Amino acid sequence: MSFGAVIVALFAIAAIAWLRAQKYRSGDTIAAPGSREPELERELTQLRQRIAVLERIAIEERGGDKLAREIEALRD
Repeated sequence: MSFGAVIVALFAIAAIAWLRAQKYRSGDTIAAPGSREPELERELTQLRQRIAVLERIAIEERGGDKLAREIEALRD
């Protein structure tokens, strides 16, 4: 084995060890991609509903039309 091949092999071993150490430190577990997606979608839907309720409450308390226009302007 040539000197260059030994250097490449050592580099590859070091890179693999470093990647595994990083994964271990981060506490990652192997999970199926998108396994939390339905949970996150439900949470997003709930948050959107809450925002809609808060907007209705704010509009009712502050004279409706002006605040509704301000909210719509912020969305753009």
